[in-house]
Amino acid sequence: MALSRVERAKITDSALKIQSAQASLDKLDQTKVEDFDEIQHCLEMAGTNLRQALRENHPPKGGA
Repeated sequence: MALSRVERAKITDSALKIQSAQASLDKLDQTKVEDFDEIQHCLEMAGTNLRQALRENHPPKGGA
């Protein structure tokens, strides 16, 4: 079943927030953040999974 327009918007918003968090982390001294690599990996996986959900649940061609 395809995602509704509202669901797609919420997933897109979440993916953009994750992307923003990743960009912010890139500016930090990773030695000052415990488990920095693990946090980065978690954000990467979350972003990948959200984008995959959007690709797999695209609206039918020609509308909606």
